[in-house]
Amino acid sequence: MKLAFSTIGCPNWSYDEVVSTASDLGYDGFEVRGIGGEIYAPDVKQFKSENIEKTKEKLKSLGLGITMLTSGASLAVYSEKEKAVAEAKAYIDLAESLGVPYIRVMCTNRPMPDGGDIQLCKRLYKEILSYASGKNVLPLIETNGIFCDTKLLRDFVEECDGGVLWDINHPYRFNGESIDTTLKNLGGRICYVHIKDSVVQNGVTKYKMLGYGDIPVKDALRGLKKAGYDGTVSLEWVKRWEPDLEEPGIVFSQFISTIKRYLKQL
Repeated sequence: MKLAFSTIGCPNWSYDEVVSTASDLGYDGFEVRGIGGEIYAPDVKQFKSENIEKTKEKLKSLGLGITMLTSGASLAVYSEKEKAVAEAKAYIDLAESLGVPYIRVMCTNRPMPDGGDIQLCKRLYKEILSYASGKNVLPLIETNGIFCDTKLLRDFVEECDGGVLWDINHPYRFNGESIDTTLKNLGGRICYVHIKDSVVQNGVTKYKMLGYGDIPVKDALRGLKKAGYDGTVSLEWVKRWEPDLEEPGIVFSQFISTIKRYLKQL
């Protein structure tokens, strides 16, 4: 499995700081969810058309890859449908230019089930998949919102013939699913994995550094290995949205050392 972190965990870092940290700590790459004050990846300086080749050459020289462009497109929200489709298509175009294999889309932008129009989501996801066809980019739909219920997501993604981003926290924490159930439901549709650890304190989910929560991360890794998964597992440390979380320099270092130890124990 390849190891990455999402830039959602380092909202105050420059692009160069992201790249140097990924290289210095021994990551295989990083996932883009904003750089510094710019959350919209197509507007990041290094991803502008005149800079893309230089950006790609630098990453190649360091043996790094951008593992995913993580859009904020929410496909099950009627009031956002035009914006969501436009954002997803812009991310697909950028991913094609950068040679990035995946973008992320969602049903809604909430981790827990909160409604949304699944038929609208299906129609827009099919449109986005069609747009991506032939571009060597696969839009992945995340296990959040109504798709914390992975049986529902399984039926959805099989009908659409798409792929899944499995956030291991959400179905377990917000839908009470076991890791085995999620893996059984999603199987070979899992193309990318977000790692989070968390606990529930006074009814509120609190995110923790890997190993300090009670999410069965080792069980997830074991199940993925058994299923033959050889894709990316990426730390999604949501510091952009929760600034009181620990600093990324500490967390990214602790994560890669801990998960490498976990993987050796499988």
